[in-house]
Amino acid sequence: MKILLLLFLAYLFSDGEERPNIVLILADDMGYSDLGCYGGEIQTPNLDRLAENGIRYTQAYNTSKCWTTRISLLTGLYHHRSNRDFDNTALIGEILRPAGYRTWWSGKHHANFNPYDRGFDHFSGFLGGAINFWNPGDQARPGEDEPGWRAVYSWAFDDKVVKPYMPGEEFFATDTFTDWSIGWLDEKKDSAKPFFLFLSYNAPHWPLHAHPEDVSKYDGIYDEGYEEIRKARYERQLEMGLFEEKTARLSEPDHELWNSLSKEQRNEEALRMEIHAAMVDRMDQNIGRLIRRLKETDKFENTLILFLVDNGASHERPKRGSKNENAKWGSVGSFEAIGQSWANAINSPFRKWKVQGMEGGICTPLIAHWPKGIKLSKNAISREPCHLIDFVPTFIELSGNKVFYPKDLPKIDGVSLVPTFQENRLKRKEPLFFQYGSWQVLRHKEWKLVQRNKEPWQLYDLSKDRTETMDLASESPERVKLMERKWREMANGIGAVVYP
Repeated sequence: MKILLLLFLAYLFSDGEERPNIVLILADDMGYSDLGCYGGEIQTPNLDRLAENGIRYTQAYNTSKCWTTRISLLTGLYHHRSNRDFDNTALIGEILRPAGYRTWWSGKHHANFNPYDRGFDHFSGFLGGAINFWNPGDQARPGEDEPGWRAVYSWAFDDKVVKPYMPGEEFFATDTFTDWSIGWLDEKKDSAKPFFLFLSYNAPHWPLHAHPEDVSKYDGIYDEGYEEIRKARYERQLEMGLFEEKTARLSEPDHELWNSLSKEQRNEEALRMEIHAAMVDRMDQNIGRLIRRLKETDKFENTLILFLVDNGASHERPKRGSKNENAKWGSVGSFEAIGQSWANAINSPFRKWKVQGMEGGICTPLIAHWPKGIKLSKNAISREPCHLIDFVPTFIELSGNKVFYPKDLPKIDGVSLVPTFQENRLKRKEPLFFQYGSWQVLRHKEWKLVQRNKEPWQLYDLSKDRTETMDLASESPERVKLMERKWREMANGIGAVVYP
């Protein structure tokens, strides 16, 4: 895909015109309510401060799955227009680099190609879906257990690709991805140019791996179980003004009864969430490190920082791979996951989880912070529905629209989020479209049409029922027909799977 670079023409800003730096941070399989600023009990002071002085979005959407999310996030297109190698697209690096931006990507890339070949000045990370956070190699390091999760992917460091990658004992993925990012910030070459950094964390995706000192901070926090955590988060969300009880009732629980578990099972379940919380905590610590470096280099004020999640919390309890039953949970030899019950709890107040078309699968927390460009009151909340496809148009506008987008590629599907930085409405003409796996969704204004497999369509008025507790399909059959027709029209237009 290097040939795409030849298709771009760039008009650089003249001297003295300062465009913003952009830091795009993506978490992996995190719960909607994990962050403190979204109702969680996890200690996330750095992201909370960004939210306090920026914008929290309550109706931001992903695609419910990691690799499809990355296609839409980095191209501005519905993922159906492409494939797992991001063919038929221009990546944001290919768009911004010719326009005068330095472009960097650290961490996860859920595809086979090397981003260094697709418009990024630097890429350091792995070409796969999940890694052992302590040791992503294929064998044990001296004095350590065998890796409990041993998916051996290719790793790329700019133009150098290695497989397997066996780092030193100081490696912990979340810390190291941040180290690489900070290192690029300190480069002297082209330092006068603005930069785009994509920091793609693998946390808190399974396997549950965390520093012991981080885990210990959450000792006993989750002993009361799924429903108590879920309810407590919901109450905090109401207090924060993220939701109103009359329009966003707490959805019915979809998890096991805590008291039905044995004492040993409850202890294990609590420990799972303690490690998950520690992983989110450590990610926030690293974001704090990055923020401090931006401030030290006088780049913070004119840097747009965006934080979001690739899909809802993961319900998975994978059986593949190897696991040392005697390894301490959270260590290199362990391989655990939170499972469905905790996924339901930490997606409070929504229904379902990853790969589902309900709000718990496709809704992401989203924080935008930019001191120079966002001048709203503290704790601003945007309720504008927005989507991953809107990020690339946003970046193009912030670059001064000084890019040339190839005419032989699909037209970008999204709209710029910049109006929301001034509390204005988005200029979207088409509904938001979703289709992944067995789920089909259309979001048009306040209405959401959703279907699983060939089951009957469900219809929700999200302005009155944000948590999808009242299916109105039987009361509004004509609206269902109209919206289904529109879903099929859009599906055919972008190449999505359409059932007969």
